[in-house]
Amino acid sequence: MTVTVPSTLAEHPRALLGHWPTPLQPADRLRAEIGGPRIWLKRDDCTGLAVGGNKTRKLEYLLGKALVEGADTVITYGALQSNHARQTAAACAKLGLRCELILTRLVDRTDPFHEQSGNRLLDTVLGARVHECADSDEVVERTAALHDEAAEEGRTIFTVVGGGSDATGALGYVNATLELATQAEEQGVDIGRIVTAASTAGTAAGLVVGTDLAGLDATVDIACVLASKEETSPLVNRLSVEVVALLGIAGGSSDLRITDATLGAGYGIPSPATLDAVELLARTEGVLLDPVYTGKAFEHLLAEVAAGQLDPERDVVFVHTGGSPGLFAYTPAFTAR
Repeated sequence: MTVTVPSTLAEHPRALLGHWPTPLQPADRLRAEIGGPRIWLKRDDCTGLAVGGNKTRKLEYLLGKALVEGADTVITYGALQSNHARQTAAACAKLGLRCELILTRLVDRTDPFHEQSGNRLLDTVLGARVHECADSDEVVERTAALHDEAAEEGRTIFTVVGGGSDATGALGYVNATLELATQAEEQGVDIGRIVTAASTAGTAAGLVVGTDLAGLDATVDIACVLASKEETSPLVNRLSVEVVALLGIAGGSSDLRITDATLGAGYGIPSPATLDAVELLARTEGVLLDPVYTGKAFEHLLAEVAAGQLDPERDVVFVHTGGSPGLFAYTPAFTAR
């Protein structure tokens, strides 16, 4: 199989920010522990930008567009412990752009681990201006104030949606899936299932479009971590359609599966099974997950293995989207075990 990159993808401006390709590595000690098919880790926690993560791929296209448009200031949004905000701050630092982070309290916690460590600490270290907001009304007010300030100072703002999840950002995961397909061919990996987490759905949409473009006979298996399956599914589908339109290609179809079985009590609230999943991968492979995104997606994968829901003859790829700084924000959850 020869993976063909559509020429229209190369037409979109891209600011190179990461280390590519990220590794595709087997998790054989994990398999010896749990059984099931062979599991591979697509290490997008190793993208190389301020502890890494999936948002680096999206930001390459988003900030490439910002630079072409002459922006000198970037505004984006996220939760207090947002991985996206941290990587946006790092990307702006690398490119010499001013970074304004508007963060809201989506998790009902006020302890110092959540409010001062992890991603929140790194936002400050990376030089971003952080604006903590209590609710959506304050977000609107703060955004308007930043636009007024920029206008007075003659600066040009580029706004990145939460999670970097619009069609332009999702191009990063179209490219990532083509990269994965090439690696799989080179390493003899027969991908039957691609598993990852979804919140704002840009990564998922890119994987869906990329899987179709690469001609992979694989199911894209998405674990919801922010909202229910009923809310997430239309978002993935809409973004997929927008990505196809942006690339100007014929829309195909990929086998897509979306579950909210491990969403649990909600965003940012790990269950004991989530924490078990984080510790299992750490102790078998030396790879760190986080309790908000990758831990829940990996919890889902472990449940599928335990239930015998995966074809034992075909390989599974877990797309590790990063988030390890979040471990520090969840110190109480681990020390209480």
